[in-house]
Amino acid sequence: MTGPVFTPAQSAQTKAEIFYPTEDGKPLAESYDHLQVIFTIFAVLTQYLQGQQATVLSNQFLYYIQHNPRARVAPDVMVIFDVAPGGRSNYKIWEEGQSPGVIFEITSPGTRSEDTGFKYSLYEQMGVEEYWLFDPKGEWIPEKLKGYYLQDVVVAGSDETIYLPIKDGISQALQLRLQVEDKLIGFYRLDTGEKLLIPDELLAALESEREARIAAQTEAQQEKLRTQQAVPKLLELGLTLEQIAETLGRTVTEIQQWLP
Repeated sequence: MTGPVFTPAQSAQTKAEIFYPTEDGKPLAESYDHLQVIFTIFAVLTQYLQGQQATVLSNQFLYYIQHNPRARVAPDVMVIFDVAPGGRSNYKIWEEGQSPGVIFEITSPGTRSEDTGFKYSLYEQMGVEEYWLFDPKGEWIPEKLKGYYLQDVVVAGSDETIYLPIKDGISQALQLRLQVEDKLIGFYRLDTGEKLLIPDELLAALESEREARIAAQTEAQQEKLRTQQAVPKLLELGLTLEQIAETLGRTVTEIQQWLP
């Protein structure tokens, strides 16, 4: 296997301070389902690891080559052990001295190639002990959850460390059993069997977000209905399809679809 990608790079750049961005302006998640999973995993694991020398970060840049700000990735959720607890604006492996121990990516058909290609290989080389993929809608993972763990094996006479499938849903790194529960992951302690509960504050925030989305969808449907009902009346007034489209802020094609 090639050397770890996270070792400091020998660079011709000067030792002047290099800027490592903390965000790229991209959305946190592609859908409400994905956002809910990310928030839930982050909150549950943060609470579970409270008081330990560990931190949980979400959608923050992980820099793995010193002096190269482009060598970065933003895992949906990552757990790093043996580091000071608390948040960071970003995470630089060479400063902290630890690679993430567990990474979760909330996947979809749109991210499948990257999640199973580039990120899979990167996390494997980086020494991430466990890599979990969760497809909340079951769009390309029928069972929704896939996990991998690092294992030393002999390949063609050479010792290598590669990912092998986790077949029992158990995270040895976290000492938790992971179970698919509709569009979320349930986490259960291995020592007691107790389920880790979602913090009340997160539950309230998620419920508020759900209600807001429902209200917005309802309003959009009602607005569309009002617009559709206005078309015949505007036609009776002698307006052309183009004039109606301009008045209602719609396209002519949409107006044509609503004609009685």
